[in-house]
Amino acid sequence: MSTDGDYRSAARLAVGTVALGAATLGYAVGIERRHWTLRQAELPVLAPGARPLRVLHISDLHMMPGQKSKQRWVAALGELEPDLVVNTGDNLAHPQAVPYVLRALGSLLERPGVFVFGSNDYYAPKPKNPARYLMPRGKKKRIHGNHLPWRDLRAAFVEHGWLDLTHARRTFDIDGQRIFAAGLDDPHLRRDRYNQIAGPADPAVLRVGVTHSPEPRVLDPFAADGYDLVLAGHTHGGQLRIPGIGALVTNCELDRSRARGASRWGAHMWLHVSAGLGTSPYAPARFACPPEATLLTLVPRPTPGERHQEDTPRKARSDIR
Repeated sequence: MSTDGDYRSAARLAVGTVALGAATLGYAVGIERRHWTLRQAELPVLAPGARPLRVLHISDLHMMPGQKSKQRWVAALGELEPDLVVNTGDNLAHPQAVPYVLRALGSLLERPGVFVFGSNDYYAPKPKNPARYLMPRGKKKRIHGNHLPWRDLRAAFVEHGWLDLTHARRTFDIDGQRIFAAGLDDPHLRRDRYNQIAGPADPAVLRVGVTHSPEPRVLDPFAADGYDLVLAGHTHGGQLRIPGIGALVTNCELDRSRARGASRWGAHMWLHVSAGLGTSPYAPARFACPPEATLLTLVPRPTPGERHQEDTPRKARSDIR
């Protein structure tokens, strides 16, 4: 038989659970999604004897005009003076966001840069049931918002000298070192046409592939064609992560263990997935997954006669507020 004490204990537990949930949601929406973070990692992907390269990976800005804190923080990244900037898409979240993206990128547009676009460069976000992200991908009905001014953004990037890698193979030099890069249109929208860039990667100090969504169906041919590194975004690192477990979803076919950071893909290629700097305006929360950009220091890979290096990249994290 239940007692008044049992009822009071159950009531306290219920109230405590609701309070904890409210506090967690408040933190995820009000604090962590603005906890701008610079991650750093060292990857052994360059040709033996090459000089190190510093690559700034930016993804998933999902920019809105009023996001002043984000714009100031991204603008400060110019002080890093990277050798190369790689933008893996989803820059926009509003039809008037283009000038704010350009203002945020600021002096980074004066550095060598390459880019591809993602679904939220082409289409505005729309309200969606959050539970759909837990559904099998094949059962989701694709929902598109209004068209966004991606052509204006592309024109501005190209005018500043950044290279559009959408279904393109490009070779360029950085401080006398030959870089080969190729990219795809967004696999999340199934706009990717790998056959347009297929074939062995050209000889270079670095052979890098760029895609918005890290779908295994495009990572496999990049690896087969001899790329050293592929950079991607899209996953938001899972956006809501459980400490000790990690991402619950990736919103693509990539396994959850690779939702954020660097990992090996096959015997010779590295993959780096950025957790990105934004969220949909209709799901403005992050938990155990702060918004991020990543500064990658690329160093020569070991030669056959050298001691085999670990498959885990050297990592460090610093916060710039």
